[in-house]
Amino acid sequence: MRESPDVWAFPTILTLHTTGMAVLVGASWLLDLRLLGISRTTPLSAYRWVFPAITVGLIINLVTGVLLFIKNATTWGTAVPFGVKMLLVVVSVVLLLPIRKYVNSGEVGEIGGNARLLAIASILAWTGAVTAGRLLAYLVV
Repeated sequence: MRESPDVWAFPTILTLHTTGMAVLVGASWLLDLRLLGISRTTPLSAYRWVFPAITVGLIINLVTGVLLFIKNATTWGTAVPFGVKMLLVVVSVVLLLPIRKYVNSGEVGEIGGNARLLAIASILAWTGAVTAGRLLAYLVV
């Protein structure tokens, strides 16, 4: 992208990365909020659509993230915010595995304490990952 004669190369990749993040984190948060008690009358099975949306957002972010990383690999590869971001993204994705179990159970109403803890951890991990990623623009030159 750095050597691209097209002035739109970097903004396009960055916009796609931001859009993928919105889909990924937004869908995850929607599910997390349901596990925390919002819209209790809606069965968890109604949230199964979230996982394909999360997958699409994750794929978009993987592809665009690699392209963005390549642009500044020597700088970001050793940057603490980048390492924190990657760690929190992995934690967030791993948290989706047990959360998926609750969604596939199709329960209606009150959710147990473990699911709530997973939802809180997921919200905190995604928030941290987004924040660390945003800080790259300001802390890593």
